[in-house]
Amino acid sequence: MKLSRKNRILHLTPSRILVVGFALIILLGAFLLMLPISNSNGQPLSFVDAFFTATSATCVTGLVVVDTGTNFTVFGQVVIMLLIQVGGLGFMTMATLFALAFKKRISLKERLILQEALNQGSMEGIVRLIRKVLLFAFCIEGAAAILFATRWAFDLPLGQAIYFGIFHAVSLFNNAGFDLFGSVYGPFSSLTSYVGDPVINTVAMLLIVLGGIGFIVLSDVVDYRRTRKLSLHTKIVLTMTGLLIVIGTVVIFIFEFTNTRTLAGLSGWEQFWASLFQSVSPRTAGANTIDIGAMRQASQFFMIILMFIGASPGSTGGGIKTTTFAILVGAVITMIRGKEDIVIYRYRLAKDRIFKAVTLTLLALFLVIMVSMILSTTEDHPFLMILFETTSAFGTVGLTMGLTTDLTDFGKVLLCLTMFAGRLGPITLAYALGPKSERELYRHPEGKITIG
Repeated sequence: MKLSRKNRILHLTPSRILVVGFALIILLGAFLLMLPISNSNGQPLSFVDAFFTATSATCVTGLVVVDTGTNFTVFGQVVIMLLIQVGGLGFMTMATLFALAFKKRISLKERLILQEALNQGSMEGIVRLIRKVLLFAFCIEGAAAILFATRWAFDLPLGQAIYFGIFHAVSLFNNAGFDLFGSVYGPFSSLTSYVGDPVINTVAMLLIVLGGIGFIVLSDVVDYRRTRKLSLHTKIVLTMTGLLIVIGTVVIFIFEFTNTRTLAGLSGWEQFWASLFQSVSPRTAGANTIDIGAMRQASQFFMIILMFIGASPGSTGGGIKTTTFAILVGAVITMIRGKEDIVIYRYRLAKDRIFKAVTLTLLALFLVIMVSMILSTTEDHPFLMILFETTSAFGTVGLTMGLTTDLTDFGKVLLCLTMFAGRLGPITLAYALGPKSERELYRHPEGKITIG
């Protein structure tokens, strides 16, 4: 029996529901940010600027066209914080929170959407995982808010320190990168005033890493004392995260320790914190403790690579993800060694995982290249700055070399679409926008082509 046209419209796939849901949240956020009550000067933002800010917050990116601390009132800042929380955890996760609070049953379709949102292979235990996601998020953010507020109470009035603690705990755990220090140390200052502060650096980096490794990994690590084992996914995520942070710290220090505009003028301890923080932050966080635009081009290009890789699956971050990068590295090593199977931690990876990793990487590369080429014709800035901005938007990072505030309206809208694609993932968007796939009933004969 065929569905009517109305039913076909209403019968959305989980991927399409995610796309529509995020789009509606962004539009609602843009409307709220355009209200005079949201702006400190009483004048409403233009629709493009409000739309850009709402997209950046919902997609937990952190790119801003106006300084958050000086241009928005407390109402506007709270709207941004709520958009970050909903965007980071996912609107379906937040909807499930209310459903569980009112003891409403989670339907099969809602479980399918949650499975898609959290990038899970099955629906088994999905509601239990959602409970853990909410528990982990609120506990981590609460603890970080207390630590931040305690430290900032020495620099700011107590009420402001508490408010700053809550806002930045939410922003950094969700890897958003929005900050309010423009009202204290000047517009777009981020965390540069705390480049050598061990408390701020430690808490901020822990938030970024915990938010970026994914809730599946957090659950696995918490359960380790009981199970005494870690899944292959968790092992790969923790290994790749650790390697990328260490390698990033060393590379940034080597390129920057003689740069008088970044590390050269700092003490040895401050150089360590700055190198480490700038290695962690490109993992989709967006905060910075030194001037990104003043770094050497080699460092900036290396940060582009880190931003493109991004965080891990099921997390608040973007990028192609650490597991995808691990599979690509494993494929290269396997081919060089003349083997047929990619084996990691004594487990053979399935072919469909490899195909998905290659597909995701190529789609991401295509998106970044096309957006960079288009912006190169509409924005009068160096190509490296444009590539940095594009990759930052795709990886939902939020770091910038200073291009964001100079973008044309067309450039802002294009980056909004890039942030949207980066948050949902190119494959999810492809499933949502493409036609419904049908299973093939036949296979073509195998052919051979020459490679290399």
